[in-house]
Amino acid sequence: MKNIENRLENKMEDRSGLVNFFSTKCFYVLLTIFCSLAANAQCAMCRAALGGDSNIKKAEAVNNGIVYLMVVPYLLVAVIGYLIYRMYQSKKKKAE
Repeated sequence: MKNIENRLENKMEDRSGLVNFFSTKCFYVLLTIFCSLAANAQCAMCRAALGGDSNIKKAEAVNNGIVYLMVVPYLLVAVIGYLIYRMYQSKKKKAE
């Protein structure tokens, strides 16, 4: 009986350490997001090609290209997450 109680106490201690770990990680991530500095990170070639009022269509095309390139990694993560979710759901159904 004492062995089971010791296991439960150890699990509770492990969980509190894990919660502290994730809470500090979340704190640093939020701190980084909210305290970031604005950066003007455009290469000189892009700035020269897109500068001025006459290149509005080029600037829109570059912005659209950036959006399309940004969507692909998010789609991959979403598909992989969905597949993992489906795998766990099928394991639960087999266990029942």
